[in-house]
Amino acid sequence: MQRLSRRGVLAGASGFLALGSVAHAQTSQISIGTGTTGGVYYPLGGGLANLLSRNVAGLSATVEVTGGSVANLQLLGAKRADLVFSQVDAAVDAVRGEDKFKGRPVPVRALAVLYTNRMQVVTTAASGITSLAGLRGKRVSTGAPGSATEVMAFRLIEAAGLDRDKDFRARERLSPAESTNAVKDGKLDAYFFVSGVPTSAITDLGASPGVSLVLVDHAEYVDAINAKYGPVYFAEEIAAGTYPGQDKPNKQMSVANILAVHADMPDALAETLLTNAWNGREELGRVHAEGRNFTLEAQKTAAAGVPWHPVAERFWQTQGAKLA
Repeated sequence: MQRLSRRGVLAGASGFLALGSVAHAQTSQISIGTGTTGGVYYPLGGGLANLLSRNVAGLSATVEVTGGSVANLQLLGAKRADLVFSQVDAAVDAVRGEDKFKGRPVPVRALAVLYTNRMQVVTTAASGITSLAGLRGKRVSTGAPGSATEVMAFRLIEAAGLDRDKDFRARERLSPAESTNAVKDGKLDAYFFVSGVPTSAITDLGASPGVSLVLVDHAEYVDAINAKYGPVYFAEEIAAGTYPGQDKPNKQMSVANILAVHADMPDALAETLLTNAWNGREELGRVHAEGRNFTLEAQKTAAAGVPWHPVAERFWQTQGAKLA
């Protein structure tokens, strides 16, 4: 099996054809960067890989389990991933060469705006935590290394007037599944996780016998965070009943997700990936409920945060999206 090169392979006019054959008898492979197994990127990425491998002759798409957005964008910059899921805040940092990408900018280009990622500050009634201030002196996980959860958690902690290195009894860097298990085992009091909803790790915690799930409100910090880092976040609510035992809405901070590629991806390949993802959106919605939020109305330049790949901009205009 041949690893796909963006520059040489299929650069000719007869390259990939959407929902059609490949002018290439040999099977080529693309790598899709997703996230941890307890989130939404991973199942959606698996659904997308299956869709592409089935519908595009000569193409095999594989899913990479990663730490999340930051790791995905680093892989994209190193040419070790071809198509990635990412939060917009991490993608903006990558393009600007800021924060986790300081001195190492990545020319990220958006193919599509997907669904909204929700910051979830997860704890239990037994912890006594009812606000971000209540995290002081507690054992907290701020997300897996290489995740956008970690980036967003640090910004939220800062806005709440806490010091991430001094104000917690312990600060772990766990995946959502690991965090849920640690809470169950009494080794962790709370954790941050940014994802679509519902997400399996939090559902698991809420459904555990003897556990009363609590999602901590924090939407009041959105304006302060945007003032410092740019207008990429917005306040939303996670409806009551989204998770087992969640008896009231959670007022939280959200950010959009995108499907992203490197700026030098050949037009023919970008068109194939995007066309098949869009035509297969109903299938993606069956894989995970957040797939249903991949809509024409979501395709806004401001929501994408980073420049469109030229093919994507033309594609969405042709579909009738109002990008501005």
